[in-house]
Formats: sequence, C-alpha cells, structure tokens
Amino acid sequence: MTARLQLVLFVAVATLLLSACRTLPTGVPDEYRSPLSAEAYLAAVNILDTCALPSTPCETGPGSDLETIAIDEQQGTLAIAFNEFFGYRPLRPEGVDFIYETAARAIRKGSYLDVSITTGGFELSELVPNLYRGDSLPRDVARVPERPEIAPIVRPASGESFSGGLSGRHVAMWPSHGWYYEHRLNRWEWQRARLFQTVEDLLPFSYVIPYVAPMLENAGANVFIPRERDVQTNEVVVDNDESIHSWIETDSTTWTTGARPGFAVGTPPYGSEDRPFVSGTYRQADRTTGVIDSLVYLPDIPESGDYAVYISYASLPGSTSDASYTVNYSGGSKHFHVNQQIGGGTWIYLGTFHFLGGQNQALGSVVLTTKADTGTIITADAVRFGGGMGNVERNGQVSGRPRYVEGARYYMQYAGMPDSLVFDVEDGESNDYVDDYRGRGEWVNYMRGNPYGPTKDPARGLGIPIDLSLAFHTDAGVTRRDTTIGTLLIYSTPGMDSTGVFPDGVNRLANRDLSDILQTEITRDIRSLYDSTWTRRSMWDKDYSEAHRPNVPSTLLELLSHQNFEDMKYGLDPRFKFTASRSIYKSILKYLADAYGYKAVVQPLPVSHLQLVLNPDSSVTLSWRAVEDQVEPGAIPTAYRVYTARDSFAFDSGAAVSATSFQTDPLVPGVMYRFRVTAVNDGGESFPSGTVAAGVGSAPSRPVLIVDAFDRISAPLAMQSEGFMGFLSFLDEGVPYYSDPAYTGQQYDFSFNSAWLDDDAPGHGASYSDYETSVIAGNTFDYSSDHGLTLLSLGRSFVTASDEAIAAGLVDLNRYDIIDFLLGEERATLKLGSEESYEFEVFEPGVVERLREFLTDGGDLIVSGAYVATDPFRGDSTENGASTFAKNVLGYTLRTNHAARTGGVHIVGSDGVPRNTIRYNAAFGTDMYKVESPDALEPANENGRTFLRYAENNMSAGVFYEAASYRVATLGFPIETVVDPDDRRELLQTVLSFIDHTE
Repeated sequence: MTARLQLVLFVAVATLLLSACRTLPTGVPDEYRSPLSAEAYLAAVNILDTCALPSTPCETGPGSDLETIAIDEQQGTLAIAFNEFFGYRPLRPEGVDFIYETAARAIRKGSYLDVSITTGGFELSELVPNLYRGDSLPRDVARVPERPEIAPIVRPASGESFSGGLSGRHVAMWPSHGWYYEHRLNRWEWQRARLFQTVEDLLPFSYVIPYVAPMLENAGANVFIPRERDVQTNEVVVDNDESIHSWIETDSTTWTTGARPGFAVGTPPYGSEDRPFVSGTYRQADRTTGVIDSLVYLPDIPESGDYAVYISYASLPGSTSDASYTVNYSGGSKHFHVNQQIGGGTWIYLGTFHFLGGQNQALGSVVLTTKADTGTIITADAVRFGGGMGNVERNGQVSGRPRYVEGARYYMQYAGMPDSLVFDVEDGESNDYVDDYRGRGEWVNYMRGNPYGPTKDPARGLGIPIDLSLAFHTDAGVTRRDTTIGTLLIYSTPGMDSTGVFPDGVNRLANRDLSDILQTEITRDIRSLYDSTWTRRSMWDKDYSEAHRPNVPSTLLELLSHQNFEDMKYGLDPRFKFTASRSIYKSILKYLADAYGYKAVVQPLPVSHLQLVLNPDSSVTLSWRAVEDQVEPGAIPTAYRVYTARDSFAFDSGAAVSATSFQTDPLVPGVMYRFRVTAVNDGGESFPSGTVAAGVGSAPSRPVLIVDAFDRISAPLAMQSEGFMGFLSFLDEGVPYYSDPAYTGQQYDFSFNSAWLDDDAPGHGASYSDYETSVIAGNTFDYSSDHGLTLLSLGRSFVTASDEAIAAGLVDLNRYDIIDFLLGEERATLKLGSEESYEFEVFEPGVVERLREFLTDGGDLIVSGAYVATDPFRGDSTENGASTFAKNVLGYTLRTNHAARTGGVHIVGSDGVPRNTIRYNAAFGTDMYKVESPDALEPANENGRTFLRYAENNMSAGVFYEAASYRVATLGFPIETVVDPDDRRELLQTVLSFIDHTE
C-alpha cells in the first residue's frame, strides 16, 4: 500500500469516527454507543423522566432505573429492561400504552423492530390486574383459579346467599405479631414498641376483629384467623372426654367412640410437645336409619356476656357435608349446616353470641343432630365457648394474658396444627418470633391441604378451599413533614418452591393483582374522604414470609406507619378504621368476583334517621333512611332486616323487611324492647344501626321521647407544636366504636427529637402499658336502653328517635310532653382530615330549631352529657346560636370543662343541702365508657338553681331551669354512666319530680 493510499484510508476512517461522535448525544453510556442503542437508551431515560411527572398516566417507583437494552436485528427485537423498582408502582392499560408510545417516538432508527419493555422480568402489561384491563388488554386466564365446587365449611341453614357477595368463599387473614416468649431474655413481651397509646401487636387487631372480619362475614364469607379472635377472657370447653355433666347424648346407642385421635383438654398449660387435638377421642354416628338423635353441649357459663362459639369434629371418609348445628343463646336460636368432610381436627368458628351465666339449655347450648344424608357419618368433638387465657407455656412460663393478645404460634398449637409443619417450622430451635410469622403462611397451606399443603409435606391438610390470605400489618418510619408515610403492599411472585405458579398451575401474578386492587381501593377511599395527599407507597415483589409461603393468592398489607404521628392521627380514629376496613373488604370482594367471574355488589352502609312511634294499640312503628355511599354508589339497599330484643336479652335473628318502616305487635307492658336495623342487598348485609328502645309503662301519661344524640366516635385529642406532638388523653380520650382492644396506656413522650433506643424505650410516642390487657368501652349506640329501662321502672312509657330524625323534621314533637335528650360524650370534633369543619356538635342548628319550638309550645326537656356546656360555649360556636340557645333558652352557662375526676355527685335539695351521693363511671372499664371531663355548669339567671354538685369540690353538676311555659333539667355528665340501676332511678326520679312540679 502506498503512503498516499494509507493517508486516504486514514482520513476516511477518521471522518467516519468523527461523524459518529457528532451524532452520539451527550450523556449516553459507552455500552450504548451505536445509534440504535443510543436511541433506545434515550427512550428509556425519557420514560423514567416522564413517568416521574404527576400529570402522566404512568408512575415510577423510588430507585427505578434502566437495567439493560438488548437488540437483536436478526430476530427483529429490541428489549428495554427496567429494574424491579420500576414495577413497584401500579400499571394500567393507558399507562402501558403511554410508555410504549414514548419509546416509539424516540426510537426512529429502530421503528422496524418489535419493542418489548419489561420490569423485574415481566413485560409491562403482565403487571396490569385483570380487573383493570377492560377491553384494552386480553384477560390473563393463567392467573385465574378454578372456582371450588365444594360445599362451604359453614353456611346458614336458612340458605341465605349473596350472589354478588362472598357466599361460599373462604378467606384467611390475620392481624400482625402478638405477645410472645423471647427466649434470649426469658420473658414474654410484645414484638413491637408501645407507641402513640397502642402497639402494632394490637393495632391491626382493632381493625380486623371489629371491622374487616364482620364485613367479610356479612358478605357471606367464612373467615379464618390464626390468632384468637374473641376478647372474652372466660373459656368453657365441653368435650366427650371430660365434660360428662354437660355432654348430653339423647340416645347413647347412636353414638360410638371414633377410631382416630380427637381433642382432649388434658392438663394445661401445654408444653411444646403437647397436642390437645390428638390427646383424646371423638364420637361418631352412622346415619343408617331415619331416626334423628341429638347431642347437646351444655356449658356452665361463668358470667353473662358475649362468647365466641367454636366447634370441632373429625373428617372421615364418608363424613357428611351438612351436619346440623343449632346455637341456642339469650336472643333465640341460630342454625348452621357444617361440611364435616373438611376442616376436621381444629376449631371452626360459628359466631359470637350472648349467653347468660350458669347452665340453661334453652338459652345457652349447642345442639348437633344426626339429621344428614343416609349413609354418611356425623362426628362430634369438643365445643369451645369464649377466647380464654393463654395456656401454652414456654420455659415454665405462661403469658398470663388473654389469649387474643398472644401471637399465632400459641393459638395454632391449641388449634391442632402439626408442629414441624406449621408452628415450629424452625425444627425445634427456640425462636418463637420466627415461628410466629413463618407459621402463619404454613397454617394457610395446612388449612388448604393437598396439593397446597405445608412446604415440608404438601399432601397434608384439612381440605378447606381457602381462596386468599391477607396479612395485616402497620409499618415503621417517620417523616418530619406534615405528611403520611402511607400504604405499602408486599407480594411474592416466586413461591417457596421457587416457581412462579401455585400447585394448581395458576400464575402467582395473582398475588400482584390482589395487592394492586387492595392498595388502589385503600388509597382511593382515603383520598376521597379524608386526605387527598395520602401516600400510595410501593408494591414490593419480595419474599416476605407471610406473602411468600401461602399456596393461595396472598399479600401483606402495611396500612400506615405506627411510628409517624401524622399517620396515627388517622390510625387511632374509628372513622378511619371503618373506612380502611371497608376498603379492604371491598378489595377482597372485587378480586374474588373478578377471579370467579361474577359481578361484585358492595354491601350497604348502616341506615340512619331512626325513630319509633307508639301507636294506640301499644304497637310501635319503626322507620329509618338508607345512607348513600359517597365512594361506592352501587352500595344501595334492596331490603332490610329488623332485629328485636327484650329487656337485657340479646337480639333475635331478625325479620326481613322490604320497606323503610316496620310495625311491631303490641308491646307487653313493663317490658323494654330494643330494635336495630341493617340494610341488605345482593352483596351482603350492612353493619347494624344504632339501637332504639321503647316500652309501655304503667302510668297513663304520654310517652317520654328519648333522643339519642350520642353519635360521636373519634381518636384522642391530637396536639402539635414545634417539637411537640402527641395525643392528650388527659384532655379528651376520644370515643371508640363499641370498644377498643388496642389501647395500652397514655402517651408520655411528646418530644419529636426523642430517639428510639429499644422497644422498651422507643422515643417519641412512647406510651404506658397499664391498660394493654383491657378492652376499653366506647360508644355502643344503645344508651336509650339505659334511660328507657329506668323510665319504665318509674312507670313511664317511652320511645326513641335519633337526633338526625329530629333535625330533619321527621319527628312529630307534638306527640310528647317530655324529651330526654342524651348527649353522652358528644362534642364538636374536627372532621377527619379537616382543620376547620366540625361534626358531632352538641346542638346542631336543625336540632336547636326543633327543640326551641318544642319548648315554646310548653314541652319539658332533660339534657345530659359530658360536654353539654363545653361545646356550646367554645370559642367558635357562638355563630350558630348554640351558646345563646343554652344560656337564654335552656338556662345554663359553662363554669369549667374539667369539673371532677372521682365520679361522685350529691343531689341537692331546694334548700341547698346535699343528700345522697350518686356515682357515674369515671374509670376505664368494659361495660361503660369513661367520663374523663364532665362539665360544671351554673344557672344563667335567677330562674335556675343547682340541683347536683360534684362530691369532690361542690361544683355545680346539674341545673334546674324554670321558664314561663316550660322546665329544663341539664346535667353535666351522661345519665347512662350512672351504672347502678338504683342510683339512676333516684336521679331520674328527682329530675321528673321537678319536671312534673311534684318535688
């Protein structure tokens, strides 16, 4: 080659190289130096940048980045792979389309290539749940399970089924953690720290048990929980091996002892090797003739109250699928059919019922009959009433606590799970902490059974067709901004066998679908109702045990941060608990309805505007209104159920009603009747309304109208200033919905800068432990019963109406001479998520208007409540006329809003001399809410006088006011909190004597 030719070639090559360098954009890594690779790289960067913007139909998770670009021009493909973090955000068809369109606009030179975009190994469209695909993407049948064709394990004998609900479905779920034995410290302890007056071991329990599980059950589902669900600390077990006086076989020749092991109480506490469900025997009856015999379980109930009822039996070849059980309780009887072909050898929950103390077969028993298909076998083992106390010992120590606070490891042992397969997965190592969380997923598998059984032996199990499992947690984490940590979901696409499918071949992307639907529902509802900025965190695809081990669609929910004050302002509030729980229920419903191919119908909200009217024939007419769901417009009632109870007995099984009113038979004089209503549709049954009561007394006077204005539920008072954050329960403890099992004690560390040192010294939010084994009473919405029972004892007839019905003008007040207006702990409370809008005011404008008219027309009024003066005279209440109404019409004014702590009041005669002392409830308990801040109130003018004084300081606790045409008695504490019936009778007699001009 000549030198000239060499020079020409050199210049040509250099020109080409310089040309390439000029067309290569800056910032492109060396490995993407080809023009086509560079375009693909810039497309990926553009996708990441664009999806990070708030106005685009796609999102990027924290840490999202490009992983690889692979171009195969021979195959005609270009593959852009993002890392797994990119897939931690939800994807929808429009988002997938947007991402591909963004890539197509950038990849001009490779427009002829087939472009695929993946994240974490999945093509983007794979991460779109079937529920949200619509017509844009084909349905992925690989993640759709076969609908189980097996009779539900428990179903109502009435045959009631909800076609748009969860009838026939079986859901496994659990609240996180629990009290456990820490071998290293040789003590029992919580698995998390006490923060903001609760602990994670109990906080999710306060969602799952009062809210989520009943919502699912009201939709028709069977719900299984590997922790004790019953807060009742008493327990009675009736078993053939030991309870000879309460196990009654009507024909002993029908029943024989089975050949396999069964349950026996044995000698608790149980060591790690003890197995109650293989320590005894069971009985069986072969259904060969038409004769029907029965077996009665007759417990000796220690004290009246609510008790969960669990049955047990053996599942044998030839077992019946429709064993007939009847629970006789204080409100009547409820009948069930149980499929004994599945679920043998563990506790099966039938429901929670009210029983009277002692033995009473008619009102306190479980009856199993031999009514079943001929040729089948019926088996009978122990029946358990109540949750009881922990009875598993570790290193010679029992927990000393109610079973419901303990972790799942101990309940699973008591419930018949095999040790090394389920609750002792560490193969004998002393690590209860690990066994507790690992065992829960294996418990799901054992409940499901072959071929979905435990990891170590998939063929074992109980055969219950579990449809999905949900682990409910709260997370840690703190933010210094006024924002929430928010909601995280964790799922796993590989299983314990490292495959991406379940044992039946269904793709484990079903776990992603469930997680996405759950997070979508929760964040949508919270943002719609409370906080438009609620944080939707990631969806992690990680091998967390509770999401990784189950062989059914499963997910782990971290609802919020129990360590972050902003989250806990929501997390402790019953209004939020209801909403979040309803979101969880709806997620499960929508996921299963989509999976099994039917239209989901959401159960209605509870009804409102209740009122009772006493008719001339002594019957009463009950009426109400349906409530619209703001975020779920399809949750519309199509029918209702009216439940009735007499005196202190429980409610009956209800009567179906198609209209929004119901007329009873004539009431028996002297008997108190209680009523509540539920709304029903094809999706299930709502939570019950508040209770309204009525009774016909011996006196000929017109009935007293009790107005139940105590609707409030709320978290404790939250306060925040520079460096100071927390809940000030000593000012306002809030009001739980029915009760609160998650309260540990008051917060004592309010400094935001206090650091976590240990779970026993957790820094900011640290709280006491003096109430963590107690269930704290809240608003049970039935205080018209307490008032009414006392009125009835004084010969007075009475009926009840809600304050909503009064405010709406639905109640004809001309029917009544006296109104008993009960306020409980009603007070103006900020609407959740608002800084200026209130609800639960003591005197709302509509109520003020109706009461003013009533008094002007000559009616008389009794008013009682802890904030009866505090609320009208608060600084921002004067605009609505409440203070003017209280002062000028009702005749009282506020003295102080923290009048007393000891709970004693003296009745004061017209001469000013104190008489008897009456006590109201000023302490936490299980039966009546605590009055922490009663009002001291004074007469507003000379027409009033004090008739009650607080015993500890002689402040005025009650005012009589006499106007020209009416009289008013106002009390600074709730009448219903006077728990002694004789004291309450004396108090109301004093008030009525003033009202009747007979004092």
